[in-house]
Amino acid sequence: MTRPYNFSAGPAAIPDAVLIQAASEMLDWHGSGMGVMEMSHRGKEFMSIYEEAQADLRELLAIPANFKILFMQGGGIAENAIVPLNLSQEGVVDFVVTGSWSQKSYKEAAQFCKPHLAASAQASNFSNIPSPAKWQLSSDASYVHVCTNETIDGVEYHNLPDLKALGSQAPLVIDFSSHVASRSFDWSKIGVAFGGAQKNLGPAGLTLVVVREELLGKAMKHCPSAFNYKMVADNGSMYNTPPTYSIYMAGLVFKWLKAQSENGVTGVAAMELRNIAKAKLLYDYLDQSQLYENRVEKSFRSRMNIPFYLRDESRNDAFLAGAKARGLLQLKGHKSVGGMRASIYNAIPLEGVQALVSYLKDFEATQA
Repeated sequence: MTRPYNFSAGPAAIPDAVLIQAASEMLDWHGSGMGVMEMSHRGKEFMSIYEEAQADLRELLAIPANFKILFMQGGGIAENAIVPLNLSQEGVVDFVVTGSWSQKSYKEAAQFCKPHLAASAQASNFSNIPSPAKWQLSSDASYVHVCTNETIDGVEYHNLPDLKALGSQAPLVIDFSSHVASRSFDWSKIGVAFGGAQKNLGPAGLTLVVVREELLGKAMKHCPSAFNYKMVADNGSMYNTPPTYSIYMAGLVFKWLKAQSENGVTGVAAMELRNIAKAKLLYDYLDQSQLYENRVEKSFRSRMNIPFYLRDESRNDAFLAGAKARGLLQLKGHKSVGGMRASIYNAIPLEGVQALVSYLKDFEATQA
């Protein structure tokens, strides 16, 4: 039996194969007599899970050796405080606000540093990304913060800014929560990347932080030990009990990703090709529709999170009810912006987007 397609923005769909394997190992992982969530995080069984997950993730994302991979907790929202606690030294931090999540980051950081609004897309109702050439970067910034994919507003950086070319020596910090593992990243431009796992990597509970080694050891004196990147790195993400089951699930997703292939490429490169095709299919239909509209400028549209609106919003409830009846779930937009949203993360196959477009066509035909 085919499962419904879950377009939730997060916690989001997990590949069927991963869920099936996790279910089969729930009571007894590899003959150990224990389920993973029962294991000591320092025992040899879990350590083997942890080490494989780290190695697979480094390979998948092509993370250079001079970056530490930290498995933390608290999600992206906690990192809005943890990053300035580690990097700002209570100085100036530049923020580029392109949607709801970078706006939250900017506001949260004010408790720990001197946030400077280098650029904002609010005037365009977050339908684009200000040109980096026009950013007003500070000469003394500790770092520059951007959210490279705005889950709520559906805006994505398709190319990372080159801060050195813009005259800034500050490291770039990216919140890549909602498109990690969906595409490749140029690590030469990145100082820190962070993201919650619950969109593309597995269930909620795990927060991924990838930090350039030279940025360790700069935390404020009052930074809690469990949030201090150097402390976490020095203890192999085991300073406190890590989110063991979420790490295990993410590790299964990493192996699933490694096994994916498309047009002669594998892993993240294969997923990027699929994600381009999925997004094109959905955007192409929305653009020619008389009933639906996407309000993001074309060159900034997210491949992962596609918000759209019915031109007659009195039909919203009927649309959602019909979608649910067709096995298309969690299409309601975020409460802050309304409308609809289809999150088409890695675990959503092309067939899921085809089913959604088919429903969009049928519903539009009934409204004529």
